[in-house]
Parts: sequence; C-alpha cells; structure tokens
Amino acid sequence: MNSRPASARRITAPDIRARKGRDPIVALTSYHAHTARLADAHVDMLLVGDSLGMVLYGHGSTIPVTLEQMITHGRVVASAVAHALVVVDMPFGAYEESPQQAFRNAARVLKETGAGAVKLEGGVRMAETIRFLVERGVPVMAHVGLTPQSVNVLGGFFVQGREEAQWAAIEEDARAVAEAGAFCVVLEALAEPLAQKITEACPIPTIGIGASAACDGQILVMEDMLGLNPRPPKFVKAYADLASEIERAIADYAEDVRGRAFPGPEHVYGLKKGK
Repeated sequence: MNSRPASARRITAPDIRARKGRDPIVALTSYHAHTARLADAHVDMLLVGDSLGMVLYGHGSTIPVTLEQMITHGRVVASAVAHALVVVDMPFGAYEESPQQAFRNAARVLKETGAGAVKLEGGVRMAETIRFLVERGVPVMAHVGLTPQSVNVLGGFFVQGREEAQWAAIEEDARAVAEAGAFCVVLEALAEPLAQKITEACPIPTIGIGASAACDGQILVMEDMLGLNPRPPKFVKAYADLASEIERAIADYAEDVRGRAFPGPEHVYGLKKGK
C-alpha cells in the first residue's frame, strides 16, 4: 500500500502552492476524527467540506450549513491529523457580505479549529475578499466552476463550460483568485478541455473534482469514493462498497442478537475470583 512520505510537520498552504506542476496533490473530504486519522498517512490535504450538510445531515444542498457546524467538525478533524493540511469550508452566508465579515469568521475558524486554511467559493466576485484575507494571514483555497452554494441561482448542480462561450468567464475567475493570493483552486464539474486549459495557464495548483486528470491534484468526497452514496456523481470512482459491507454487518448483528448468539461468554464479565 502506497502512502504519502512521512513529514515531521504538518503540510502548509505554501507547501501546496509550491507543488504546482510537480507530483499530483491528493485530497479528500473528512468530517470526523476516525476517518481523518485513517486518511492522514495517505493524503496531502483534508477538506472539512460544507458537503457535510448533505452527507451527514441529509440536507438537499450545502445552504443550511452553519459556521458553528463547520467549526465543530473542523476542530475534530484537525485534532486527529498529524501531517495533512486541514482546510475548512466557509459556509454560505459567512463571507459574502464583506471582506471584513469574511475575516472575522475565517479568523474564528482558524483559532477554534486548528486548521491551516479556509476555502470559499467564487471567482472574480470574491477576489477582493481573498486578497483581504491573505493580506491578514488567512490562507485561502479558492473554488470556481460549479459552486454548490450558488445552487439556487444556477438552478441545480450542472456541469460548467460545456459551451465554449462560457469559457472566458470561468478562465477569468481562475485568474482572478490566483492573482488575489489563493494558494490553490478547486475546479468543480468543468468540461475536461477547459479544466486542462485553466491548469496549464494558472500559476497556482488546480484541484479537480469532476474536471480533468491534467489538474495538479484531485479531491473527492470520502463517502462517495468509499461507496456509501447510492447515487454518486459521474465523476466519482468508488474504491470500495462499504454500504453493502455495513448493511451485511448490521444484518449479522441483528440475527445474532435475535438468536441470542451475541453476546457470547467471551463478551461478558463474570464475578471476581475470591482471594
């Protein structure tokens, strides 16, 4: 089993920035301590994504996620990680009002979680905010293409850039966040030729999700790649079928309990032996 080379310290945002055009960057989402510990030996970045609203809480989008939820999950992931860079998503409504609002909330995230960076969605429209944060010591991972927090404006989760007429605006988004100081940028659900073109032109690493194999790195929702999502997006490769394994284990447990096969003698406590 291959793993990321051991590091004496946590990976930082500048470390990721320096990986542009070098070996691919490996990233996954994580929302809990046990998955963070398992992934830490193998990945470069762990994103505490606002996708937890859909994956853990059953929402139809990321919109209902609160800053307090992100801080809670960010704290437990960061506390479990020794090497990977932990990035926490800024949830909808926590940064769009002004750069000042974004800094107040991003500072809370870094202080209260121990994470090494935040992520926010938006290109040209968020460039001023990204620059404001970076100048004040907050590393920012940007996110362009399909931006899930804009689902109500977009009308759904649709692939971006399938028509070349859309390319210029998305390319400008990537250029703007790089110039503003983001250390890397997520390209989500982009037509492959556009993602490749942006990666070649962009001076910071691109992290693809439903984009191109030519991106500088890749990220997936961990539960998707573990086979826990019954309807994963097209861009997901399932590396396991844990849903079936979990259901099988629960069924076996239920059968043992109903048949009084569990607990057995090895699972119960007897009296202390007399001296």
